[in-house]
Amino acid sequence: MKIAVDKVVEIDYVLTVDGAIVDQSEEGHPLPYLHGAQNIIVGLEKSLEGKQVGDSFSVTVSPEEGYGEYDADNIQQLSRADFEDDIEVGETYYAENADGSVIPFRVTSLEDDEVSVDFNSDLAGKTLHFQVTVRTIRDATPEELQHGHVHGEDMDEEDEE
Repeated sequence: MKIAVDKVVEIDYVLTVDGAIVDQSEEGHPLPYLHGAQNIIVGLEKSLEGKQVGDSFSVTVSPEEGYGEYDADNIQQLSRADFEDDIEVGETYYAENADGSVIPFRVTSLEDDEVSVDFNSDLAGKTLHFQVTVRTIRDATPEELQHGHVHGEDMDEEDEE
């Protein structure tokens, strides 16, 4: 079975940026995702298309196909009154969009009643280097397709074809 749209895939990966490991799957716990549902960054998903169980490869993902370019317009000034708790520089907090989605932001500075925040991802503007191994592939269930993401942690043994 090959990776294609509407397949549930599990991968082991190591992500490095500028030679440093910034993220990786845990030993024995591959990352599951629904291919074609934008559950992972576009550049990584594109590189997985057509791969099979057991395939291992490296891929370099540009900022445009990763977390985007760093955007200075994503720096905003908020009022301290917008925060319920103590505020710490460098900490990540979460805001809710009008559509109900949650977006993270990082506090970059505090000055009097103003809080400077950055809505850019820590990986915005970075070239990403992945080492990936495909562990399992299976057809998505109707429920997974309807919801647009993987359900459950276990994949069937028959999926390792």
